[in-house]
Amino acid sequence: MADLWEDVEAERTDLADLLATLTPEEWDIRSLCPEWRVRDVVGHLVMGSGKLPIVKTTVGFVKAGFNLDRMLGAAAIEFGDRPTDELLAQFREQASSHVRPPMTTSEDLLADVTVHAQDIRRPLGKVRTIPPERLRVVLGLTIGAKLTGSKRRAAGLRFVATDVDWSTGDGPLVEGPGEALLMAIAGRPVALDECSGDGVGILRDR
Repeated sequence: MADLWEDVEAERTDLADLLATLTPEEWDIRSLCPEWRVRDVVGHLVMGSGKLPIVKTTVGFVKAGFNLDRMLGAAAIEFGDRPTDELLAQFREQASSHVRPPMTTSEDLLADVTVHAQDIRRPLGKVRTIPPERLRVVLGLTIGAKLTGSKRRAAGLRFVATDVDWSTGDGPLVEGPGEALLMAIAGRPVALDECSGDGVGILRDR
């Protein structure tokens, strides 16, 4: 996989530009991540693009019963309670950061920021077109992701994008716009309404 840091920075900058236009009410709208507001998603992304304090991270991990998802969820909400101008400034400042949380790669960070940008944009009705080449890369990264459950979710299905040159897998068909496939594979059920095929029901059940 090629070095994707330029794509990571581009995705972060695009999202930062959107965040700069949001009203206070929009920062508090519920994102596609069930327990996170828009501000909490940004908090998560800020933490992922900067250096996390080791002591605080360790304490949070213990408090969460050594459950990584629970720890990250609670930390994002705590960080997201900061003033929105502070969140935006930190996120924009760290757009070009090459810092990686432990056991992650630039590929992981690209998939993370791209999906989370849509978690914010979709509820706000702020539509965008992900550059096709970047979308194909992120689709390939997301469908193989074990930690987020995407690999298990997509197993045994065939995916075909109708607007970009991308397809993969064997089995019952899930067909739709590339962005909708990305979000469905990433576990966002709302995107399945934009897809068709015999595999949609299977994916929805997962």
